[in-house]
Amino acid sequence: MTTPRDRRYAGYRFPAEVIATAVWLYFRFPLSLRMVEEMLAARGITVSHETVRKWALKFGRDIADRLRRRAPRRGDRWHLDEVVLTIAGKKHYLWRAVDCDGFVLDVLVQSRRDAKAAKRVLRKLLKKQGWAPRVMVTDKLKSYAAAKRDVMPGVEHRQHKGINNRAENSHQPTRRRERQMKRFKSARQVQRFLSVHDPIANLFHLRRDHRPASHYRAARAQAFAIWAEVAGAPLAA
Repeated sequence: MTTPRDRRYAGYRFPAEVIATAVWLYFRFPLSLRMVEEMLAARGITVSHETVRKWALKFGRDIADRLRRRAPRRGDRWHLDEVVLTIAGKKHYLWRAVDCDGFVLDVLVQSRRDAKAAKRVLRKLLKKQGWAPRVMVTDKLKSYAAAKRDVMPGVEHRQHKGINNRAENSHQPTRRRERQMKRFKSARQVQRFLSVHDPIANLFHLRRDHRPASHYRAARAQAFAIWAEVAGAPLAA
């Protein structure tokens, strides 16, 4: 079924459903551009992996921004963690914040993990969320405590490695994508990719183990409906 063409797709030879599906496949699953090309070819759609890359760059950001604007307010307990990324032979640190339900709040790639870097993360979080959490959970990195004293002095801070699995587990999709892409090429590439990937992952973070099958299917159908609305087209059959 073909839907009326969204103005964002004006001038493109392929229908909006095909472009939206290619973007969804690339950011939703740990697939390479060539894998997305092959999956589309299996559906009779001949498009190059370079075209898929350009679609992801152009339409991914707009879709992610629309999802971010309509996302509900997240939980008031924030979990923060940082993980090492080796980019062009140099160490970088991916800082990530998730709420108590595992929804990603924000990410930031930096070359350091000192107090200054931690302050930058907290300020970016506060600016984007518009409010401070009730509790902040981190590991025992001293930079967090120093940053919290200056940026969020009234927030309860719990530091213990054993209670921060929520944030640590949230790095796993990034690690899978890193392997698929044979390492990230630059800090800018990581930041740009995750800024699109995470809002889409949040939309389909349905917590299957916390609800019966019927509720899960309903939530999944709702997620697909939201995707069709923000992308301007449903997924291609």
